[in-house]
Amino acid sequence: MPAFSLEPSQTAQCAELRALAEERLRPLAEKGEPGRVNRPLVAELGRLGLLERLFTSGALDLCLMRESLAQACTEAETALALQGLGAHPVHAHGTPAQRERWLPAVSEGSAVAAFALSEPGAGSDAAALGLRAEGEPGGSAGTPGARAEKDPAGRGAAEGSGAALREQATADSEAPEGRAGREPAWRGSRAAGGESAWQGAPGSRAAGGESAWQGAPGSRVGREPDSAAGATAQPVAVADGTSRWRLTGEKCWISNAPEADFYTVFARTTPGAGARGVTAFLVPADRPGLTGTALDMLSPHPIGALAFDAVPVSADDVLGEVDRGFRVAMGTLNLFRPSVGAFAVGMAQAALDATLAHTARRDAFGGKLKDLQSVAHTVAEMALRTDAARLMVYAAATAYDEGAPDVPKRAAMAKLLATETAQYVVDTAVQLHGARAFQRGHLLEHLYREVRAPRIYEGASEVQRGIIAKELYAPYANLEAV
Repeated sequence: MPAFSLEPSQTAQCAELRALAEERLRPLAEKGEPGRVNRPLVAELGRLGLLERLFTSGALDLCLMRESLAQACTEAETALALQGLGAHPVHAHGTPAQRERWLPAVSEGSAVAAFALSEPGAGSDAAALGLRAEGEPGGSAGTPGARAEKDPAGRGAAEGSGAALREQATADSEAPEGRAGREPAWRGSRAAGGESAWQGAPGSRAAGGESAWQGAPGSRVGREPDSAAGATAQPVAVADGTSRWRLTGEKCWISNAPEADFYTVFARTTPGAGARGVTAFLVPADRPGLTGTALDMLSPHPIGALAFDAVPVSADDVLGEVDRGFRVAMGTLNLFRPSVGAFAVGMAQAALDATLAHTARRDAFGGKLKDLQSVAHTVAEMALRTDAARLMVYAAATAYDEGAPDVPKRAAMAKLLATETAQYVVDTAVQLHGARAFQRGHLLEHLYREVRAPRIYEGASEVQRGIIAKELYAPYANLEAV
């Protein structure tokens, strides 16, 4: 891969987006309630054309958007990213009816999406999902009921378990993940009327394509389950006639739950098949039997748990193919993992900028804080690590856009380095600012709460190391022992 650098036009667009976030998005973010979906903020992202770009931009453009927003307004960055994570499976694997029903509403910010993978007993080991079908739904290859080849050992490629990551790579390679359509460059200066250069033509919502259980996108998940995070019931997908199921069980630590309008839900349809027995379903929030509760988390963005009590789904709700849902999940994560790194780089840069300004002004020991060699060297280290992480994120995103064969490894490396780097940079910035950084409302107090979660979600740091090692050793997998 050639050496990477941004074009001047890309750098200018990033600066414009940071200014736009400060002017239009941050005021809305400040009015939001922590732990709740900020619908006015989501709607403004739609009006500015940024949500539509989730479906027209390549991975590099996605990274540049997330990094730029993170520097100016982490709430706006997270709202945009969660829309993309929840809706990308519909964009890449949905039927025409599913896309027409939901993607225009996501793009305009009137419908909120969520990605429901984790369960109380299946976090990093995503292949351990418990949703399984009792009986065999009918169908032929390429339709509900079609089965992937089962792993005789019952293993699965975890989003994170190192036990069977080769199976994940094999499943991914069987049908390459569909790339989002890419534009050659971001459009020029801000359009008339104050709209952003990223403004796209809003799509019109289709009239048809809704399933028998489909409701309006504004409806919410109903009553709260008795125990969201602590329940031990295994989720189950029970066959309900030909190519119909009922989902029973729980999901936990789901961003945007329980306030999302629809969920991309990953359920067990073939017991004992590991990653090869999972199916992705598009489940509207008003589906009978679906309830949820918010979780009180350190991270300020909305996170909740979902309870499925015989929730009806059918062939019309399947995303991709039956038993091939893990490929949908991993394809989505391969796209979004580098951009999680971009989010982290944006936070690191914001902390670095604040530290430069503070140490240049702060009087200490007869001079400025920056004049102390230990401080200056520490700031230099912060800058070094931030730039190194940024370059790795850009390289991983470029590899994705070019269809390189080593995307899983590069995506894992980018997420790992960038999130660990951001943790170091923000923590060091707090140290150099002193007690003022702990004051509620200070930028670093906010970043300190934000920066911790990305080292866990979409595959914890340990998971990323497992993926990297597995990819590195792949050429030696078939060597006979000497």
